[in-house]
Amino acid sequence: MTPRPILIDTDPGQDDAVAILLALASPELDVRAITAVSGNVPVARTARNALQAVELSGRAVPVAMGCDRPMRRAPAHAAHVHGDTGLDGADLPEPTIPLDPRHGVDVIVETARAADGLTLVPLGPLTNVATALRRAPDIAGRLGRIVLMGGAYFEVGNITPAAEFNIWADPEAAAIVFRSGVPLTVVPLDCTHKALTLRHRIERFRAMPNRAGPVVAGWLDFFERFDRDKYGTDGGPLHDPLTIAWLLRPDLFTGREINVEIETESDLTRGMTVADWWGVTDRPPNALFLGDVDADAFYDLLAERIGRLP
Repeated sequence: MTPRPILIDTDPGQDDAVAILLALASPELDVRAITAVSGNVPVARTARNALQAVELSGRAVPVAMGCDRPMRRAPAHAAHVHGDTGLDGADLPEPTIPLDPRHGVDVIVETARAADGLTLVPLGPLTNVATALRRAPDIAGRLGRIVLMGGAYFEVGNITPAAEFNIWADPEAAAIVFRSGVPLTVVPLDCTHKALTLRHRIERFRAMPNRAGPVVAGWLDFFERFDRDKYGTDGGPLHDPLTIAWLLRPDLFTGREINVEIETESDLTRGMTVADWWGVTDRPPNALFLGDVDADAFYDLLAERIGRLP
């Protein structure tokens, strides 16, 4: 089976870093490049964190730094969730592999033009992806799919009452992506909140004899504390790796093809994903919006793949 070519656009974040490890540990996927965007922490840190994840994986893949701010708004970050480094919870050395000298947007455009059917996997604000689509409209017809983590319907917001962070941070970019005509798969909070980092799941990584497993456990120990306190649950939702899991095992998920529009005008509901889950409008579907996941099977898959790493 020919591996599926993908490009990961990301703002690591512990859950982003776990997603990178899952992708790089999966022979079904050919990770052509990783591009960093401003999001959970400033872009210089997200790029550094992506390099650290790649180096931890023992694999080789180019990492490029992309946009340092949203298309029209001031940058917003989530260090209150991820810590000042974005990867608090495990001590990793400074990366020795260098950044790719190209701008991340250029990497997206060049990679999309070089690989028919490339899948983009955005794990943070959609600034890089939207900028690439605006700068090079031809790539929309060459992309196979965009599989993104963002938005919500029933769960609604995690940064405001109405919005999920990735979409809220750059709603204008999200609007461009959702109207691009590229096939979309959306992994929203409704799905990720069903894949909690329960204690026995974290301990499974900590018990691994490799280096990657205990690092993942340390990241998740730190990452889950915010959501445990906020929601009163026994763990936190592990958002971003579900995008990679859908590529590997779509049978673990259920969802619907629906219309999703992005609110960009209202201060009160900025970044809301207006998801027509019940089909009450005549707007045509533009996204496969996931609603559920087999959490135990997902963590089995994640543990098996992380266990393959050094």
